[in-house]
Amino acid sequence: MKTLRHGLAIGIERTNNHFFLTLKCVGRLTHDDYKVMTPLIDSALDGVQAAEVKVFIDATEFEGWDLRAAWDDFKLGLSHGSEFVKVAVVGHDRWQKVSAMIGAWFIAGEICFFDSSDDAFEWLGLANDYIDDVC
Repeated sequence: MKTLRHGLAIGIERTNNHFFLTLKCVGRLTHDDYKVMTPLIDSALDGVQAAEVKVFIDATEFEGWDLRAAWDDFKLGLSHGSEFVKVAVVGHDRWQKVSAMIGAWFIAGEICFFDSSDDAFEWLGLANDYIDDVC
């Protein structure tokens, strides 16, 4: 029997003097996943002293949401969207890119989709060679 992994790993990372929120989506997210993850995300963001948060999302293993989980994700974006200045999404599927573009409607900052983590970190200003106009 194959084990189905799904969920979201949440972290606060640092490159040089820059702190940022990291999210890694795995599998197909469910409403039960969000019941556990939402308080963790709320807590992680409460601990960040900067008013403007940069976010790195690794969606390379992400397969989507159940319908109720998609609603949970929408509500989570609305509750924290004003805190995000830049969100870099790394994935490999067209639907992930479209989802990132739709998500841009609900946050105050910019969202950009990338095929490469290195490009995402550069755009976020977290790499040595900073580039701003990728999207």
